[in-house]
Amino acid sequence: MAQFTELINQRRSASNFLPDHPISKNELDDIFNLVKLGPSAFNLQHTNYVVVLDQDKKQKIKDAANGQYKVESASAVILVLGDKQAFHQAADIYKGLNLLGVINKQEYDLMVNDTVSFYEKRGEEFHRDEAIRNASLSAMLFMLAAKEKGWDTCPMIGFDASKVKEILHVPEQYEAVLMITVGKEKTASRKPRGYRRPVSEFVSYQ
Repeated sequence: MAQFTELINQRRSASNFLPDHPISKNELDDIFNLVKLGPSAFNLQHTNYVVVLDQDKKQKIKDAANGQYKVESASAVILVLGDKQAFHQAADIYKGLNLLGVINKQEYDLMVNDTVSFYEKRGEEFHRDEAIRNASLSAMLFMLAAKEKGWDTCPMIGFDASKVKEILHVPEQYEAVLMITVGKEKTASRKPRGYRRPVSEFVSYQ
């Protein structure tokens, strides 16, 4: 409990990163192996990540992000995507439960049908909302997992999503929810933590 509380208190949105601190694919995979355990609606795992390590691509993304220096100085820039068509993966995702004997064929067919019908009946606006909801949950877990592994992060919305998707060749079915810069924070330039409202101002009990 104390370790998690400490992690929450230590996590900050890093506005600047120390240069020349590369992060390896193995280190990132260690983080993503924790992230994959996060919740998603109907276990559809809507979230996809595009990790940019290439310096030339980072420079292009920096241009699409209003020239923000942290994109250039970060060890990695990650585009967080929500799959608006994730419900079409239901059959593949639930197949393991059937193969393991957790559910029988009839239960499997019912699960798939119920999930797909649930999404199809609610239309495209709901699909987009679900992509954003689930990707946001996953992104927060990514930032906490990264901090636990010794890396600092910053969530970003200040970028041209269409341009970034074009640079990274992202298909239309994916919603660009946010970007996350990852690296080692340059703490010398850190500003004090912003004001946080007291609990009584944002929580009500009924």
